[in-house]
Amino acid sequence: MDELKELAAVKQGSIHCLTIVGQIEGHQILPEDAKATKYEHILPLLAAIEESEEIRGLLILLNTMGGDVEAGLAIAEMIAGMHTPTVSLVLGGGHSIGVPLAAAAQCSMIAPSAAMTVHPVRLNGVVIGVPQTYNYFARIQERIVRFVTEHSHISREDYLRLMTNTDELANDVGSVINGEEAVHLGLIDRLGTLSDALHWLHERE
Repeated sequence: MDELKELAAVKQGSIHCLTIVGQIEGHQILPEDAKATKYEHILPLLAAIEESEEIRGLLILLNTMGGDVEAGLAIAEMIAGMHTPTVSLVLGGGHSIGVPLAAAAQCSMIAPSAAMTVHPVRLNGVVIGVPQTYNYFARIQERIVRFVTEHSHISREDYLRLMTNTDELANDVGSVINGEEAVHLGLIDRLGTLSDALHWLHERE
């Protein structure tokens, strides 16, 4: 992969920038016109960054539109397990699985104009075996709640309240919170811009 080859050419002390945008594609293939981040490309890239002696920090730019929950959690777990300093910066929006991705970094930031959408795990279409399906999605949702609350400062009660809010989204359940509110709730560490994120990483070189 081109990005992996580029890792060998970076100079010592450099910061690697990783963008996770659009929908995160997992085992289910999205339409060709859907802007997607493929998790099978991201996972080996994260491993290569962690192994690199030249890369001293990882900047993760996030503007997500949801996607495959299992794939998103896999990426989040990889980021959370890195020793390389990591900072996430939410730009535009962090939707659904973008929330644990943002929280996974050692320091999470959100642009003042950005927002985050928090909602329960959903499924579109007709499902046979409804009780079993509800149970399955309840377990997935619990994994997300546990990951976010363990890697951020938001309480479980506040996060569940955001997920199950029925007053904010038309024809849906959940919440849209702006950058300041995300920081106030402890979901994100601080408001920040690109220069703030880079400054945080350079301080750790």
